[in-house]
Amino acid sequence: MTPLSVLSGRTVALTRSPDRAGAMLEALELAGAEPVLFPVIDFEVPANTGELDAAVLELARGSFDWLVVTSITTVRALAQRAMVLGLEMETLVPNRTRVAAVGATTCRTLEAEGIRVDLVPAGERSGQGLLEEWASASLAGTVLLPQADIADPALRKGLIELGADVVAVAAYHTVDSPADPERSLLRPLSLPGPADRQAQVEVLYADDFAQRQRDGGIDAVVLTSPSAARRVREECAQLNRLVKVVAIGRPTSAEATRCGFIVAAVAPEPTPEGIVTALEQAFAPDKPGACEGSENLSSKEHS
Repeated sequence: MTPLSVLSGRTVALTRSPDRAGAMLEALELAGAEPVLFPVIDFEVPANTGELDAAVLELARGSFDWLVVTSITTVRALAQRAMVLGLEMETLVPNRTRVAAVGATTCRTLEAEGIRVDLVPAGERSGQGLLEEWASASLAGTVLLPQADIADPALRKGLIELGADVVAVAAYHTVDSPADPERSLLRPLSLPGPADRQAQVEVLYADDFAQRQRDGGIDAVVLTSPSAARRVREECAQLNRLVKVVAIGRPTSAEATRCGFIVAAVAPEPTPEGIVTALEQAFAPDKPGACEGSENLSSKEHS
């Protein structure tokens, strides 16, 4: 008989919007969990796209030696601007320009859009891992680095310190969910998996999530970015001490800790499989309640 998964029957709240959650939802369901969505952040195109559009056009002309992509959302932002500018994603990156992706999921997303990827960190799948790979390979040249408006500057600074000539542009703005429909990132991505999976999953908003977790109806919450950690703290001043808090990576874990959460586990890599592994670690029999000691912190202390 197949042993019962520690996630079987566990309700896991994933802090992503339906259009960005497909692969993680599938992985959670396959592991026996019952996922719900708690979209706390969303993304919009910049109010002024002049700098981004100029960078995209220069990329298509072959002006950069490298394109460095740090997230699926960046891929979506590039795809949306390319569409507006009349460019095809398959031809957006010329042969002379090499592409680096921070993680496997971002790599697969780029490849699904017709963009080859030349470099993915072999070790830690993060900006720091990419810097270590960059340094070990003695890479250089001009780099286009499209990121969120609130992106940690460590990657840009690290590349510059390693000798790269970096052009960093805001590819999208991080906002509270939901985004303004007129500025939302709407361009669909060519991601594998069932197209209707997201539509079958319950979506919770702030009041619903707060009530559900207070009543014991949420077993774990997955924080998918530092900004998601901040927004959960703002929307839910007190978490039930039995709710396990899981972070997608070290930066998210650090921000969650700063917000007053006790992180039960950190995903070994920012992938659906990594999230499942972290949740399994969090629910191991010897793990204490993830939020013990954090329930008395108010949201104002960490806003």
